[in-house]
Amino acid sequence: MAGTQDARYSATPSSSQWMSLSPGLGSPIGTPLSEKLGVELLRMIEECGYHVAASNMPNANIMLELISRLASANGSPIQRIAAYVIEAFAERMLKTKLSGLYNAFKSTNISLVSEENVAQRLFYNVCPFIKVAYLVTNQAIIEAMEGEKRVHIIDLYSFEPEQWIDLLHTFKARPEGPPCVKITGIHDQRVVLEQMAVRLMAEASKLEIPFHFIPIVSKLENVDTESFCVDAGEAFAISSVFQLHSLLAFDEEVPRRISPVASKRPLRKFLDEVSPDFTSSSSILSPSFSPKMKNFLSFLRRLSPKVMVIAEQEANHNGFSLTERVKEALDFYAPLFDCLDSIRSITPMERQMIEKMIFGEEIKNIIACDGVERKERHEKLEKWILRLEQAGFGRVELSYYNSINARKYLQNYGNDGYNIKEKDGYIVLCWNRSSKTDRQTVFDGTKLVCTVIGDIFGL
Repeated sequence: MAGTQDARYSATPSSSQWMSLSPGLGSPIGTPLSEKLGVELLRMIEECGYHVAASNMPNANIMLELISRLASANGSPIQRIAAYVIEAFAERMLKTKLSGLYNAFKSTNISLVSEENVAQRLFYNVCPFIKVAYLVTNQAIIEAMEGEKRVHIIDLYSFEPEQWIDLLHTFKARPEGPPCVKITGIHDQRVVLEQMAVRLMAEASKLEIPFHFIPIVSKLENVDTESFCVDAGEAFAISSVFQLHSLLAFDEEVPRRISPVASKRPLRKFLDEVSPDFTSSSSILSPSFSPKMKNFLSFLRRLSPKVMVIAEQEANHNGFSLTERVKEALDFYAPLFDCLDSIRSITPMERQMIEKMIFGEEIKNIIACDGVERKERHEKLEKWILRLEQAGFGRVELSYYNSINARKYLQNYGNDGYNIKEKDGYIVLCWNRSSKTDRQTVFDGTKLVCTVIGDIFGL
């Protein structure tokens, strides 16, 4: 389904056994594990992952039963993440071995969009990851658009109006006065874009800034580039917060179908057609290979943006190997569960909502899904740099002021578990709490990099 452009908004001055493994919000409160039991739980998850990868249902079932006795959606961070991992294991086994049973269980599932939006809003309000991404993005746009009279921003996930309200206020304070601003916002829910338009138009009118908002109702991976309204003389900026990785999803049967055995082509011809570096993102044998990503980046490149700012999860969840993805998911998400434990301003029910509807769904997608269904294909910074440079973008380091501004924001956030590291001119926002607490953690939080913020590219 292609993205649809709706309207142009303007503002001018003036099984029961299987099912029981699901970590629902009402599961009984568990006792936090000792460090020894926590390590054993991780070992069992790893062993179970091998059985699931091998489609060994009897052994996987035994391990799931054992793990479920220790996992709890209300326990310590490692117990909670274990609950979502085994749910993903169970779903994967049902999909691959008992598809009829899986489809029957799923036939009446209804995804409540309103609850998903509440969970996303909660996460935005209680954790600084997205806020810092917006802060850095806005500052990069302000610096790139100095002196420009007409600014067009393409927001690849238009969800939170506060980001652009802050930007409008900064534009208003420019010595030369504010530019005309156009924002193209992409989101798969019409109501979200309508609310965004109302908020932004009202603010722009109050600030007396000429403003247009163009909604595109679509998931990013389905967006039709013909939906973009591009006018001559506009200076472009692109903002992507945790979205580009969804374009990496592709049909993993393609490399198998075009192999010399399946296609009956001579080996020499096959080798001539694939990249000599099979780890390159341009190689059809690489898990990073995605025609959709390549085409979309080519489209963005043709817009000649002055700046493109990307925030992505610094993780490696895009491998072919299920066991590697399980290990990487544990390494990445366990500290995030620990991070939520440190927040005193949310209730246990709110914490569970974030974990179940955001982290849990991402874990399930990483483990239980394959092919085009697997959207959570997070990759490391180095791969993004290579991919964007191959698409014709040049690297632009964050300014000193932008980096200092982000650090000051975190210092005033009131939680010393967050910290910012700089890596090759980029900002990496981490959760780093290695001290033991009354709710035992059995992972090394110092190794977690939650978010890469500030992959800034220009032409």
